Amino acid sequence: MNGSVPPTTVAVVGANGHGHWHRRGIAPLHADGRLRLVALVDVQPVRDEREAPVPPGVGVFTDHRAMLAATRPEVVVICTPPHTHLPIARDAVAAGADLLLEKPPVLSLAEHHELTDTLAAAGRLAQVGFQALGSAALTALTDALAAGRLGTVTGISTVAAWQRPDAYYTRSRWAGRRSLDGRPVLDGALANPFAHAVMQCLAVAEALGGAPPWPVAIEVERYRVRPIEVEDTAVLRVRFRAGPPVLAAVTLASPEFVAGEVVVTGMSGQAVLEYPTDRLRLPGDAVTRRVPGRRGLLENLLAHRIDPAAVPLIAPLARTAPFTALLDALRAAPEPRLLDDDLIDSVGDGGERIRHLRRVVDVLRRCAERGSLPSELGVPWAVPAYRADLTGPLPDHHP
Repeated sequence: MNGSVPPTTVAVVGANGHGHWHRRGIAPLHADGRLRLVALVDVQPVRDEREAPVPPGVGVFTDHRAMLAATRPEVVVICTPPHTHLPIARDAVAAGADLLLEKPPVLSLAEHHELTDTLAAAGRLAQVGFQALGSAALTALTDALAAGRLGTVTGISTVAAWQRPDAYYTRSRWAGRRSLDGRPVLDGALANPFAHAVMQCLAVAEALGGAPPWPVAIEVERYRVRPIEVEDTAVLRVRFRAGPPVLAAVTLASPEFVAGEVVVTGMSGQAVLEYPTDRLRLPGDAVTRRVPGRRGLLENLLAHRIDPAAVPLIAPLARTAPFTALLDALRAAPEPRLLDDDLIDSVGDGGERIRHLRRVVDVLRRCAERGSLPSELGVPWAVPAYRADLTGPLPDHHP
């Protein structure tokens, strides 16, 4: 870095938990002088580790307001529970900071509009933590679409199948909750662990239409294998004003692992992007290949601050508005169906117990291949979908 330009000062709010992932990315940038980490904030004692050290001179705080007053960082990484994002973001912007805001950025369109207005009034920026949008594999896929290699696209779908132990839902007060202290939390499969899968599908739809795709209707079936307040298994179908629908079929209760596949089907062929690993297969490819290269969201934000005309943000808040619209619609959905124990196998004990929904991957793949919901395929445990019409006026801040 040019010695005449001091490095950007950065603080992390939510330094433990997933915040360790951000700190591991910040560590080499701090060491190289590309930024200066000035503060870490967490309500619990901040843990030091080899790949996420607390450098000498870095302030450690339990309150973000005290940190903002003491250090005045230029960029604040917010990695706290989703229902706390907006108030912390407000305070950081008021203190003059740009934001790297973990996903989901906010939990309603009203909050999205408020944050948009707050940023605009202060002349500040927000990048949202959908890091898979920086993937070179996604760019290769959208380039193939633009080149017509798939022909007319008829469907976009994603299938992902993971597993979570009982302890996952006791990791915090907000885990597995629909709301907490009167505020929406929505810690379900669609809003949290599989948010990237949904957002990658929206990015494909965006590439086809040339702008962030606005949903006009959703249909969703949500299920759970334990008595939590949100879904661990879901199939969501999203329809837009134009272009093919998106279907997301996901579970955290799978006996087998599917990392996360985004499947784009066209009249001339099919493409499959495994978004967590950046593996891609395009029409005519003999094998699936890894496409290396991801642009880091924090590095992109720092570069954009220096030269916004030459370096656009990868995941600006406006780009995530359609995702927030989906969460807004899901807030009104009824409680997910609690599936009967005779459909489920349990493995392990105590907090390490994992509950598997039998043959769930087969169901999810059939849904994705046919663009259908489980109830439309006659799955015995399925219930009719919740449907929400989003065809009213577009919000003022829709991009």
